[in-house]
Amino acid sequence: MVTDACRNVRRKVVPSLVMMAIVYATTDSTDYSTAAHAEETARSARISFRIRDEQGAALACRVHLRDAKGKSPQTKKYPFWYDHFVCNGSATIEIPPGEYRYLLERGPEYRRVGGHLILAAGEQRQIVRTLTRAIQLREFGWYSADLHIHRPPEQIKLLMRSSDLDIGPVITWWNKTNRLGADRVVDPVWVPFDKHRYYSITAGEDERNGGALMYYGMPQSIDITTAESESPSPLDFVRIAKQQTPDVWIDIEKPFWWDVPIWLASEQVHSIGLANNHMCWGRMFEDEAWGKPRDALRLPAPLGNGHWTQEIYYHILNSGIRIPPSAGSASGVLPSPVGYNRVYVFVAQPFEPDAWWNGLRAGRCFVTNGPLLNCRANGQLPGSELSSDEATMNVELDIDLTTQDYVPAVEVVCNGKIIHTVPLERAERQTIQTHFECPSTGWFLVRAITDHPDTFRFASTGPFYVQHPDQPRYISRASAKFFADWVAERTARVTAALDDGELRDQVLVHHGRAREFWQNKLTAATAD
Repeated sequence: MVTDACRNVRRKVVPSLVMMAIVYATTDSTDYSTAAHAEETARSARISFRIRDEQGAALACRVHLRDAKGKSPQTKKYPFWYDHFVCNGSATIEIPPGEYRYLLERGPEYRRVGGHLILAAGEQRQIVRTLTRAIQLREFGWYSADLHIHRPPEQIKLLMRSSDLDIGPVITWWNKTNRLGADRVVDPVWVPFDKHRYYSITAGEDERNGGALMYYGMPQSIDITTAESESPSPLDFVRIAKQQTPDVWIDIEKPFWWDVPIWLASEQVHSIGLANNHMCWGRMFEDEAWGKPRDALRLPAPLGNGHWTQEIYYHILNSGIRIPPSAGSASGVLPSPVGYNRVYVFVAQPFEPDAWWNGLRAGRCFVTNGPLLNCRANGQLPGSELSSDEATMNVELDIDLTTQDYVPAVEVVCNGKIIHTVPLERAERQTIQTHFECPSTGWFLVRAITDHPDTFRFASTGPFYVQHPDQPRYISRASAKFFADWVAERTARVTAALDDGELRDQVLVHHGRAREFWQNKLTAATAD
């Protein structure tokens, strides 16, 4: 477990996980994109990629290339981040001679393709590969978004194409940085391209000691550049944002941030990042930096943080709070590519941004960083409320699972506990029909966790809600107490951190309201 003293040292030396990724990407890559001298060119090798779809047309994709030591040659010719670059289907780069492995990806709906090669000095090699679809989820009404993108706005179209992403908000204002400009008004907020894709360059992030709140759908930024680590309260900026843009969408970026129970109690947030940037493409960030630490003995690394994230989300649902899960990769800050963590939303009407956000609001969604989980319960989508006047309800599940990583079993989690498990075969696509009994009041969701040893790779539906017509909403006393105790712990930390009494009182007014909110939850508890 990381001590407070260790966290304070880390904040001084490496202010956040942001810098770890930047330092790694900077020191672990060498720029081979241009040759300063003909002699250098002669000593290098040249590799050309030609990536095609099933009809033979050029296909935008992501290229992961590593040498024998695991290092990735950087290129300035194509948008590069950490260990990969993206291209429109054709790319030629010069690299040192040697042994390489490559992996071509285009998001979870396409089958990944890899290979191995050895290049001699002066050699030219062409790699021609075809990427094929495992499934086309748009045909079933599902459209995807990565809600945490820190890449340059001028690259966003290619980045979205290369991961087959439909919604892409770019973070342009974030703490002390505002690339959008304080007074700039953007119209339209969502820019269409490729018939079914939309990007925005007006998204923002307020990330400080209490955690991170994300803002979407605003035509202009709000000024958060003067904020200190603990003051003003993030909820003061939420109030300003809602005054400027009443329908702004506000997302809690991770469930374990210190201020989560205060933000939930405000009832001003709309979604929460279940598939978040601690879960990276090739590794996990294993502690809860700037957040409530897990019991690392009970939930050991490397996957413990992923399970902790899910446990907290289940506590939220157990408290009677109906909030959909979201997803984001933080590409451009942390090492994942754009679109690695994504949320799919079902859109019945013609697809456009408002319909997508309304679908997320209704909980018609699933989140993933690998498996694709198209699921219905009693014929209904996630987010639906199922009703029964019996003590228990029989639920029929129809699941269409597509995965390139092995999923040992599909699990049903009800009111925070696994109540039904379906073992699976090693197959790319499986259709599963099963049924189970659950209490007639509460919630359940379906999840699929892969056997990846290094990162928490999974999918989870949004919750289905179950409500007996004559019973109050399910509220767990244990979960309400979990957050009430959390508020007390967070209040003590803020009290110790703020010496200015006036500032401290201004921040803690929100904590006082949260304390009352969770006490009311305890009073209204119907379970435990």
